[in-house]
Amino acid sequence: MNVVIPGNSDPAPSVRALAKKRMIVALVLSAAMIVIYFGFMGLFAFDKPLLGTILVPGLSLCIVLGPLVIISSFALCLVHVLWANRVFDAGIRNLR
Repeated sequence: MNVVIPGNSDPAPSVRALAKKRMIVALVLSAAMIVIYFGFMGLFAFDKPLLGTILVPGLSLCIVLGPLVIISSFALCLVHVLWANRVFDAGIRNLR
């Protein structure tokens, strides 16, 4: 189905380009989160002595890395929201 918007000759290339940008951002951010999460889980499963390394009395590497995994998910979410507000929403406005 082709959509024709009055005043635009062919909006399809710009729509495809915007969709491609969105997919690339989604894949990059998803890949980053997968690497962070499964990297931590891999350490937890296969290298517990490393995670048990005491950094300072009462603080092991695992206690530091665990919250960093959670914080990284919030940071990646923030990156997505900022990108969507600045690039994607502007691209949608330009299509109209």
